Amino acid sequence: MARFYEIKDFSAPELDVYARLTENQLLNRKDPKNAMFIAESPLVIERALDAGCVPLSFLMETKHAEGKAQAILSRCPEDIPVYTAELSVLTQLTGFHLTRGMLCAMLRPELPEPEAICEGAQRIAVLENVMNPTNIGAIFRSAAALGMDAVLLTSQGSDPLYRRAVRVSMGTVFQVPWTYLDDLTPWQDKLHALGFKTAALALTERSLPIYDPAPEAEEKLALVLGTEGDGLAPETVEKCDYTLRIPMSHGVDSLNVAAASAVAFYQLATLRRKG
Repeated sequence: MARFYEIKDFSAPELDVYARLTENQLLNRKDPKNAMFIAESPLVIERALDAGCVPLSFLMETKHAEGKAQAILSRCPEDIPVYTAELSVLTQLTGFHLTRGMLCAMLRPELPEPEAICEGAQRIAVLENVMNPTNIGAIFRSAAALGMDAVLLTSQGSDPLYRRAVRVSMGTVFQVPWTYLDDLTPWQDKLHALGFKTAALALTERSLPIYDPAPEAEEKLALVLGTEGDGLAPETVEKCDYTLRIPMSHGVDSLNVAAASAVAFYQLATLRRKG
């Protein structure tokens, strides 16, 4: 049976992990085995549990301690602490209205090696230094919905397990395999060695329209998207096998990276598999 604790004071130390620890403190680089993340809302928590993430504690509005919560708690260790509080206490927590009344602190899962991520994959996304957690979350949601097999990220980009990224993704960060690329080895070379062709989304003189049949016909293709504003580094574009652009109108030359990812995933993953 879960252990319930009523919290009446927002300054209670039990709420530190939910209300006061920064993302970097949760990441706990000095002790990665005890690194944590926060899952918000029953849907996200269930998807994290489905992926094997280990729950440490819950925080929920008192009225949510029954019903939906019971089904989730039944999947957790019997002695897991559950902190409950009235809405007047919890609304002091920034963004609480977005949590659907339930949060869960979880251990960060150990990430696999890129080779394991790519094994058996045909369509993967590579995110080069994408910094905005909202964009990361939206890209993962599109990747899950539109047939991408995996996501690889450079170490300079934002963390898919940041609270905002997890929330925006609707928990799909737990459904699409992902990991970070090794900074010590040129990742394009590694992907080529694994049998992937690479396609950069960038505006250059040699950019092909995204519906060009050549990249779509590749058995294994990595779609490479760059950071907000600056896009991909020139040397990255140069090393890719293809450079692709999304044809546009009204003088618009580019889309937000999350929007561009959805178009690219649909064209080069969803449509290919339908065909």
